[in-house]
Amino acid sequence: TTGAQTGNVFMAYRNVAALDKIIDNWVATKSAVYNFTADDGIEHAVWIISNADIAKKVTEIFAADVPCTYIADGHHRAASAAKVLTALGDKATPQAGYFLTTLFPESQLQIMDYNRVVKTLNGHTAAELLHLLSEQFVVEENGNNAYRPEQLHTFGFYVAGRWYKLTAKEATYNNDPIGVLDITILQENILAKFLDIHDQRTDKNIDFVGGIRGLAELEKRVDSGEMAAAFSLYPVSIDQLFNIADSGNVMPPKSTWFEPKLRDGLLTHLIYT
Repeated sequence: TTGAQTGNVFMAYRNVAALDKIIDNWVATKSAVYNFTADDGIEHAVWIISNADIAKKVTEIFAADVPCTYIADGHHRAASAAKVLTALGDKATPQAGYFLTTLFPESQLQIMDYNRVVKTLNGHTAAELLHLLSEQFVVEENGNNAYRPEQLHTFGFYVAGRWYKLTAKEATYNNDPIGVLDITILQENILAKFLDIHDQRTDKNIDFVGGIRGLAELEKRVDSGEMAAAFSLYPVSIDQLFNIADSGNVMPPKSTWFEPKLRDGLLTHLIYT
């Protein structure tokens, strides 16, 4: 039996100029071993650093100048790989001590919005909910124009065929690293307070829509009757994510939608044979 890990753990790190220079030069002067456009229109190109001296230099730079990396996506896959190693016990091969990762420097990463749709309004009419929201948000009607938040603490709200801009009022949220996040404000001041959604990971009344799908997808799911309302959020910044991790905190679930995403199965790491 052969075991392989095809779902990689998506990791990020703060840019290091010397490392950027080596990689940029290799990409500029060498041909990619894989270069194709997938069905979703995303191009994937993979280079292999086959020069042992350069590979050694990359390893040395990581050891000296990259004190930590940050898991952007794949926390559960990392945990599962650790469980596999433990379960294998004495049967574990050296490769079982590793898992497949993709490492991106922060300058080459984009965090997109990660939006929400809800199935019901918890017994409220749209008008009633808008009135309730006005306690902690400045509510402005945006008509048929989809609202994409342009700054922190602003939200788009789509209900009954209309868009609204919600701006969190001062003193309605905490200024600690987690409390100041828009996803926390949404959770505490809207989802839990008015819609009775207390655990986004398990509650059947909520679903998530990656920003790459656009705001039209939010409208589609509400207009079809599948969902009752949608919320669009301002993306978390790379610095916010790094700073929260550095402070020892953990990002709330479904906070970030990262691009680019490596095509699943493009690279495989054998963990046992």
